[in-house]
Amino acid sequence: MNKSQLVEEMHRVLGSRKEAEAALDSILDTIGASLRKGEPVTLSGFGTFKVQKQNGRTGRNPKTGETIQIAEKTVPKFVPAKKLKEAVN
Repeated sequence: MNKSQLVEEMHRVLGSRKEAEAALDSILDTIGASLRKGEPVTLSGFGTFKVQKQNGRTGRNPKTGETIQIAEKTVPKFVPAKKLKEAVN
């Protein structure tokens, strides 16, 4: 399912495609803003979005074989809730 399909599903509930798209954009923007602040976002029964620090490491350029240093970075992570895991299995 992609974003436009999700908007279509929300459209059926809200009655307006424009409102559905605005609601989805608002949700995604809010989740992104919270993660940028380093705050986790928990949706009961679905899961938790959080940020995790990845340490820097040494890598290798596959084209030249040259050793390179990969900088540390912060990445988003999703941890599914037990209820979601059970629904998938």
